[in-house]
Amino acid sequence: MALWWEALWPRLWPVLGVVGLFLVVALLGLPLLLPRWLHLLGLAGFALALVWVARRAFRGLRPPAPGAADRRLERASGLRHQPLETLDDHAAGDDPLSRAVWAEHQRRARAMIGRLRVGIPRPGLAGLDRRALRGALVVALVASAGVAGEEAPERLRRAFLPQMALPPAPEALRLEAWVTPPAYTRAPPLFLDAGGGAITVPTGSRLHLALSGGSGGVPDLLVDGVAAPFRGLDATSYAAEAVLDHGLTAAIRRDGSELVRWVLTARADAPPVVAFSEPPARAARGLAIRLPWRAEDDWGLASVRADLRLVGRPGAAPMAVDLSLPAGAAKQARGTAQPDLSAHPWAGLDVAVTLVATDGAGQEGQSEPAVLTLPERAFSHPVAQALIAQRRALSLDPSARTAARLELDRITGNPETFEDDVAIFLTLRAARARLTRDRRPEAVPEVQEIFWDVAVALEEGRTDRTARALAEARQALREALETARQREEAATARDQEARPDAERAEAERRIQELREAIRRHLEALAERLQRENGEALPYDPANRLMDQRDLDRRTERMREANREDRPRDAQQELAELERMLDQLEQGQASRGESAERQQRRERGQQQMGVMQDMVRRQQALLDQGHQRAEAADQRRQTARRQPGRQPPAGEEASPGDAAHDARVQRALRRALGEVMQQFGDVTGEVPEPLGRADQAMRDAQARLGAGGDARPDQQRALRELAEGSRQMAQQMQRQFGQSEPGDDQGEGEGEGMADGDQQGGQGQAQSAEQGQGRDPLGRRAREAPGAAENNGDTRVPDEAELLRSRRIQEELRRRGAERARPVQELDYIDRLLKRF
Repeated sequence: MALWWEALWPRLWPVLGVVGLFLVVALLGLPLLLPRWLHLLGLAGFALALVWVARRAFRGLRPPAPGAADRRLERASGLRHQPLETLDDHAAGDDPLSRAVWAEHQRRARAMIGRLRVGIPRPGLAGLDRRALRGALVVALVASAGVAGEEAPERLRRAFLPQMALPPAPEALRLEAWVTPPAYTRAPPLFLDAGGGAITVPTGSRLHLALSGGSGGVPDLLVDGVAAPFRGLDATSYAAEAVLDHGLTAAIRRDGSELVRWVLTARADAPPVVAFSEPPARAARGLAIRLPWRAEDDWGLASVRADLRLVGRPGAAPMAVDLSLPAGAAKQARGTAQPDLSAHPWAGLDVAVTLVATDGAGQEGQSEPAVLTLPERAFSHPVAQALIAQRRALSLDPSARTAARLELDRITGNPETFEDDVAIFLTLRAARARLTRDRRPEAVPEVQEIFWDVAVALEEGRTDRTARALAEARQALREALETARQREEAATARDQEARPDAERAEAERRIQELREAIRRHLEALAERLQRENGEALPYDPANRLMDQRDLDRRTERMREANREDRPRDAQQELAELERMLDQLEQGQASRGESAERQQRRERGQQQMGVMQDMVRRQQALLDQGHQRAEAADQRRQTARRQPGRQPPAGEEASPGDAAHDARVQRALRRALGEVMQQFGDVTGEVPEPLGRADQAMRDAQARLGAGGDARPDQQRALRELAEGSRQMAQQMQRQFGQSEPGDDQGEGEGEGMADGDQQGGQGQAQSAEQGQGRDPLGRRAREAPGAAENNGDTRVPDEAELLRSRRIQEELRRRGAERARPVQELDYIDRLLKRF
């Protein structure tokens, strides 16, 4: 075989070279570019060349000689003296010695042939093809096959049959199938395999099918064996939908044959699970209750609330307390709510708390109830205590009106118990009349609300009453000491010794009354400060505010001076005490001014938060305008491709869309006017970009009302709103600066302060510089230095980039709608549109 190969391969290679050259020309499609007669002439030339080369190559071919195989084995094995021929030969002499020598010679020859080998065939082609043209031909053949790709068989066939033209291929069948889960799941669409299969989807999903191309009649959608025809979109395109309320089998049938089948399993939405992470109890500080909770749902939580039911009256309607959830539909959430229910009529009573979680489908899950006592506010005024007791009794038994009326009669019969306040007297008598004559069930909660207001007024009005009592005590003591001083100056030594003990006792009593009045006033101030700010009354040595030690020391000195008949020293101590009281009142006034400043600041931050929401809504309005414009362009392109086709019902844009956007634009403009007015009341200045934004909104509203394109005006309004938000943040920083000492340092964060209002120790100028180049959300603008935050690569796209992206998307949709394009290009466009 090796000898045959060495003889045949040099003669066979020229023939293969001609065949390879023809294949290269055919795969490159060159014959398709030639006229028919020239194509036939080329085929004849290749045939003649093949015959001539084959005849010349195989001329003189002879089989190997009989001894050639032995010579090759001896030569390849490195044997000398032709041992193979020795085995077939015989000795020339017949004497014993000759035979013995010949036998030994053959034995040695047999030992030599035990390691025979053929070796690699060496046809010697390299010597014939010194330029290695065979390698170039192989490379050209591989390259031409890659150029032809899937069209290689058809090109070869047409290279041999020039008279047959390629018939137009029918449009390929295209099937798109996907399932859209319900909106509350927030899950992306699930695309189905075009070859069929099985998939699990949420209950309530919608199956969408789109079929185009191919040949045949209108396809049918089989849902559990029940057929329904597809609706036609054009001559070769069809669509169908189905609601997946339960598991089913869906198939597509066309012209009696089934194209594809899917098995769709509907997974029911499980109700949410909610429970207390810890037993509910009273908060460590204040009058709030602590409700630690955790909840989870397979698709996301919509709301979580706590239902409180009165244990002493199970038939009462429950009280609902909404619990805050994280942004978005979180599947798992936990938190600790601390609502203050001390003002509710059930305060001080036992309630059963049940957590209720709701998911997007409206299903509810409940926790096990937990019983606790609602904290109540402590009242020191006796009338307030009596009213709160009656309020609590009406919560347990709303029909117990008689007892409440009798208690009101007792209270109003002693007006001195509430300082003869006419307003409180009339309010309590009005509440009694309502309990007597108003038989509505709602009358009892209304009277309970009156009881609460009167009790709070009595309790919180204690500061004014103690202040008046303190002023009267101070005046009485001044008069007593002044009388004693005048007596001291006018009397002789004998008269001084005869000073009546009654005057000294009267002064002692006045000092004790002043001390009690100061103590009560300090307690009232501390209670009011605790209610308002959750703080205790401070003692500041720098301002020398009053505390119990100062009170004891000053009053004891006045007592000693009074007992020793030193009225001047007692007057000096009283003057010092009054000066400290005046400083205390001034400190309270300055604290009130600080609270007012804080309120103004919070109002400004609220307006900035409203501005951020307005920017988002204006952006959404602009996006809707772009979507309508894109839909209109697609309809125009469809109409140009199919001049005789009438758009089906529902394909035209609804005139109500523009009217709805006009109403929304008008509402946004009105809201902007309110923000400008309220922000001007807070800071005294309104940024100019907000006025320009108002004018842009007015123009956009007019264009939308006329059915025109309002996108340029809306873009201008969006830019001005962003610039106005930035200037609002700068004005807030210049006017209010850093947080007040003692304020919550995290208060400005997340409230709309885009310029780092809480970055302490940097100063107003530095904070204003930090605000430059940022958008209303606090991000650096693209053109600002350091636009990539924290060495990141995330940038906010500008308007030009957004418009360029929309143009690219519109061009891709236009090309994707041209079904005459190559299949590879259409698939590539579809992948781009699905991804972006």
